[in-house]
Amino acid sequence: MKDRFALRLMNWVYGVIVSLEILNLLVLNLIILNQKKNYFIFTKKHFKIMIPTIKTSSEKKLIGMNLKMTYAENKTFQLWSRFMPRRKEIENIVSNDFISLQIYEPSFDFVNFSFNSVFEKWALIEVSDFNTVPTEMETLTLEEGLYAVFIHIGDVTTAEKTFRFIFEEWLPNSKYVLDNRPHFEVLGSKYKKDDPTSEEEIWIPLKDKRQ
Repeated sequence: MKDRFALRLMNWVYGVIVSLEILNLLVLNLIILNQKKNYFIFTKKHFKIMIPTIKTSSEKKLIGMNLKMTYAENKTFQLWSRFMPRRKEIENIVSNDFISLQIYEPSFDFVNFSFNSVFEKWALIEVSDFNTVPTEMETLTLEEGLYAVFIHIGDVTTAEKTFRFIFEEWLPNSKYVLDNRPHFEVLGSKYKKDDPTSEEEIWIPLKDKRQ
C-alpha cells in the first residue's frame, strides 16, 4: 500500500516538474505578444523588455537643446546633430549617459495618435548645477516621480514594436495610468546607434489608477 502511494506521489511530482519546465520554455522562448499586431516573438534575450522595473526617479538637473516636431516631420536627427558636437561644452556632468526626452500635451493619444501632433523633444545631459550654461543651450529640471523602466533591445527601426507593447498591452493591464510628465530614454554604455544589439532604457511616467 505504501509502495503504491509512494509511486503515485512520485508520478505526480514528476508531472508537476514536467509541466513547469514546459511552461518555462513557453514563457522564455515562445512568447508571442500579439500575432495580429506583429509583435516580437521573445526569446530569453528579449524577455526583460516585457517586465519593467518600477522606479521613483529623483529630481534631475539637465542641460541640452530642444526642437518642436511631429512624427510626420521628425527632426530628431537634426536635434542630435546640433547637440553632439557641442556636448563637451557642458560642465559639472553627473553621468556620461545621454537623455532623449519628450514633452507631450496632456491630450496626446499614445495608441491612436496623430502623426501631426506637435511635441517637444530634447537632447540632454544630467548636471549637478546650472551655474554654467553654454550659449544656445537651455536648462530643464525633471521633477521626482514614478516611472516604469523598460529595456528596448534593437535599433530605432524596431522601437515601434516596444512602444506598442508598452501602451497597448502592458499599461492597460497594469495598475497604473500615464502621468502628465516628460517621457525619456536613457542612452547609456549599451546604446549603439543603428545596431541590432543596442540597448536603451525607456522611462514611462506613471501614477496609480486609484489616484
